Amino acid sequence: MNRQSNGYTIIYSSVMVIVVAAVLAFTALSLKPLQDKNIEIDKKMQILKSVHIVATAVDAQKLYSQFITKSYLIDANGTEVAGNPEAIDLKIEVKKAVEKRKLIIYECKTADGATKYILPVYGAGLWGPIWGYIAVNDDKNSVFGTYFSHKSETPGLGAEIDKEPFQKQFESKHLLQNDKFASIGVMKAGQTAQNQDQVDAISGGTITSKAVEKMLKDCLSAYEKFLTAKK
Repeated sequence: MNRQSNGYTIIYSSVMVIVVAAVLAFTALSLKPLQDKNIEIDKKMQILKSVHIVATAVDAQKLYSQFITKSYLIDANGTEVAGNPEAIDLKIEVKKAVEKRKLIIYECKTADGATKYILPVYGAGLWGPIWGYIAVNDDKNSVFGTYFSHKSETPGLGAEIDKEPFQKQFESKHLLQNDKFASIGVMKAGQTAQNQDQVDAISGGTITSKAVEKMLKDCLSAYEKFLTAKK
């Protein structure tokens, strides 16, 4: 075949595209198990951080097995239901009506023997998704710890939700008021939340701060029957 012809150029280009696509597909498939494992480890690190346990990629699985004693699903009535918590996609679940959601609970037994309940939350920030975990004490009301993160909030502003100064404010705040779910307000300086505990919004990051407030209310309200059930 004439290497200077248009036909040769088209055939050569087509073969190269196919070869490169095949190599990339093979590489992606080969790396997927490792990628999935890294995602799993990162998730366990986030859950542990909500109960003040600092883990690394090296020891996250060991610490998770040590402190997270149980994970399960409940419905909006607070009744445990069958299913695998790890198979639940929060992005999909939060779009459902409350009564149709499957709600995840992680139980943690801390070093002093206390039980903490960890509830995942997911919402929309200013530029992309935000998510996190709220750990409550065994009274199912007062907050023990939190973890928040984001995909693309503004550095130095809304992105500050993943920093300790913002997250630490939630500790000892209450989700219930007079045995009813009230959530926690995230308020600008000078503002006061009505009939609920509150924390300070991030200066210059009001939209993301209010998105956290909305995320907590939208997600945690589904747990009301669980939170208000007497032990």
